[in-house]
Amino acid sequence: MDKTGVEYFPDDILAFLKQRKKLLDGVVISGGEPLLNEGLLQFLKRIKSLDYLIKIDTNGTSPHNLKELVYSGVVDYIAMDIKATYEKYEQITMTDVDLEAIEQSIEFIMGSGVDYEFRTTIIPQLSKNDLVEMAKYIKGARLYALQQYRKPKYLNGNIQPLPYKKKFFEETKEEISKIVENVILRGL
Repeated sequence: MDKTGVEYFPDDILAFLKQRKKLLDGVVISGGEPLLNEGLLQFLKRIKSLDYLIKIDTNGTSPHNLKELVYSGVVDYIAMDIKATYEKYEQITMTDVDLEAIEQSIEFIMGSGVDYEFRTTIIPQLSKNDLVEMAKYIKGARLYALQQYRKPKYLNGNIQPLPYKKKFFEETKEEISKIVENVILRGL
């Protein structure tokens, strides 16, 4: 179901992808958490049969399902969100979190041979020290993307100011660059 409440069925999506084959190279599977969807592997196999590249966006809470997709050969790129330090994970996500599953996903992704990135949307509750701590969880990773959080528009349409300035991002990037191979900044 999309933002407007329209529900799409696998055959509709595949028909769309067949029509766009000359215009599109790949498909991003995102969500909520897409790895929780039953039948995802079979659906991705159908997409793959159309010669599309497939990127999976995940929060890392389903390492078993992630491994199944990677071992089946349907995934070309993985993007995993690191939401918070382990100490703040449940507070920030406002849900129970299996930190062992997060750790297993990180370890698996880094050793999988599939191209990947880790990323964090920097919300106001995260400090520079938190971000450095989070980078240690993925020490040696190929890519860590730090993304600017954007507050939703209020009813009057005013866009709220960004919580962190460019200088904060640049200083944080410099510090984290000592821990991971490459740090990029998004949304500044």
